[in-house]
Amino acid sequence: MRIMSSARPRRGLAKAALVLSLLALGSTPWAAPKVASTDAEHYLDAFVDRSADPRQDFFQFAVGKWLKDHPIPASERSWGIARVVQEETYVRLKAISNEAAARGDIAAAGGNERKIGDFWHAAMDTEAVARQGLGPLDGAFARIEAVGSLAELVAEIGRLQRMGVEAMCSLYVFQDEKRSDRYALHLYQGGLGLPDRDYYVDEDARSATLRTAYVEHVARMLELLGDAPEKARANAAVVMALETDLARASRKLAALRDPVANYHEVRVDALSGIAASIPWPAYLAAGGLPRLESVIVGQPEFFAALDKTLQGRPLGEWKAYLRWQLANAYAAQAGGAFEAEHFRFFGTILRGTPEQRPRWKRMLDEEEKYLGDALGQLYVQGYFPAAAKTRYENLSGAIFDAFRTRLRTLDWMSEPTRQRALAKLGAVTKKVGYPDRWKDYASYEVGRDSFLLNIVRGRVWQSDYDIARLGRPVDRLEWEMTPQTYNAYYNPSNNEIVLPAAAFILPGIADAAVDDALVYGYAGATTIGHEITHGFDDGGRQFDERGNLASWWTGEDDAEFNRRARGIVEQFNGYVVAGDLRINGEATQGENIADLGGAVLGWEAFTRTAQYREGKPIGGFTPAQRYFIGWALGWMIQVRPESLELQVKTDVHAPNHLRVIGPLSNLPAFHEAFGVRPGDAMYRPAEARVRIW
Repeated sequence: MRIMSSARPRRGLAKAALVLSLLALGSTPWAAPKVASTDAEHYLDAFVDRSADPRQDFFQFAVGKWLKDHPIPASERSWGIARVVQEETYVRLKAISNEAAARGDIAAAGGNERKIGDFWHAAMDTEAVARQGLGPLDGAFARIEAVGSLAELVAEIGRLQRMGVEAMCSLYVFQDEKRSDRYALHLYQGGLGLPDRDYYVDEDARSATLRTAYVEHVARMLELLGDAPEKARANAAVVMALETDLARASRKLAALRDPVANYHEVRVDALSGIAASIPWPAYLAAGGLPRLESVIVGQPEFFAALDKTLQGRPLGEWKAYLRWQLANAYAAQAGGAFEAEHFRFFGTILRGTPEQRPRWKRMLDEEEKYLGDALGQLYVQGYFPAAAKTRYENLSGAIFDAFRTRLRTLDWMSEPTRQRALAKLGAVTKKVGYPDRWKDYASYEVGRDSFLLNIVRGRVWQSDYDIARLGRPVDRLEWEMTPQTYNAYYNPSNNEIVLPAAAFILPGIADAAVDDALVYGYAGATTIGHEITHGFDDGGRQFDERGNLASWWTGEDDAEFNRRARGIVEQFNGYVVAGDLRINGEATQGENIADLGGAVLGWEAFTRTAQYREGKPIGGFTPAQRYFIGWALGWMIQVRPESLELQVKTDVHAPNHLRVIGPLSNLPAFHEAFGVRPGDAMYRPAEARVRIW
């Protein structure tokens, strides 16, 4: 994915009044604003630090001025281009939501406008939210308390998982990696409260401090549920011990990237051979799943260890763990003391954010999760005209043409593999802007009575939506992101790239005013080129043109790819973020390969444009220089130290400043554009430069 951090969203059905309210909001990045905010000649003045040397630190040079002038707000853990685009999006979605809420009963019952309005009204009724707290979940807490046997425990876990509580393990419905025309249930490691297994086992001082703070946080939450302080502390220790069992059985981040190693099809009647204490058919049925013949198990050893923990730990400890997992899953939406305590740990202690964002922004995030397509229909009507869609469809075509040319002339690939690679590239589906068919929310019940119940019903609706896919043909028209999402993705099972409308926005300037150099670097390279390269990175290359996990490489080509990919692993292993915090080159390998490929493909496509051929400077920069600055704009962000550490330990994306300088140091065109020479920090000798695609 493009964002500094993989994804779940056509002609509108909305009421005319809502559409008009959107169009009345004024200028957008896509159309000429009433008063132009800037132009191509001066646009980069707000970003470039001309006192910095691009040959020493290109990230600082390209975006350093903007980052200095825009420190991270107290309510944010990071700040950069993605957040600024999101701010523009928030304003638009807020207007949509306010309009829908104001129309109230005028809107047709059961329609999208009514659901948006009711959801928003309940979300913004802070007094009612705080008064209800976790009260709407009393029935679920009572069921946990009533559990009297291991079989009842596992059945209750199944019910909780349908409610979006990731207790014990993770379940999700997605395409079968080896048979992409069908959906399959996947069983995966999970069940943790902290972000990753390393937080439970690492011995560094920061991890130890966080573990102590986490136990204190769990105790505080249990006190809010009604436990006496001493009991809460004892149960918090139990939670930590049980989750540590699960963490020790979990694979590391880098090991989860191998699609073959994390694929094991197992018949349901054979699952008892992995974890005998789980009554598998009853457990799956309790979660609303139909009778299945087989499932995909990601990490069999995790479930074998889970079996021992289920048998080895008393029922009371598991019940304490489930109470915590349920409270944790909904604390952020419960308001009042629950939400405050949740933010204190996960927002401030873990991520370093001093204060929460305004409630209206947080509630738009919630609305996006459960009614994203309903909002998206209105968003694209007001903010993504046909001209913009055409521009980025054409840009996508140019990037694909560049990749096709490179594949035909690649000197290290044999002809049999080359032909399969060309076939795969030719079969990629390009989805640009917004979907051709929107999700139907008719069965999602939304009311003004309880925000928390809207969330519970939304999570159950999403679970049932996914479960209903089992046994059906794969819907290759569906999007896993909404048009208003500043992100993009490649889905190997569909062999598709999905490029939401918002991913192309450069803030503060009309799209028509942006020159090709910036567009090819900003959107062509960091988004389109990046995503298509994911189809040919260390993981994506293992899927064929039909989206099936199947080998199509000769042995020699496979070995040569791995040798070249090893170069980028070693390059990023060499980067130290702070102190002894080092990048995990193995875990970030796929994203780094995609970044490098995106930069190369965007550049190749840009060299075919009229702007490149004419070579006319704009704003003091040549077209080539503007292309590379556009690349940097796509990754522009600054992050709090706590959040940076969290990213390095849990994310398959490297920190963004390294995503700028790392790939570019491998490109001869970059060296030429800025006169980079031996001795410069951005210089990488020709023999050390990584070249894959």
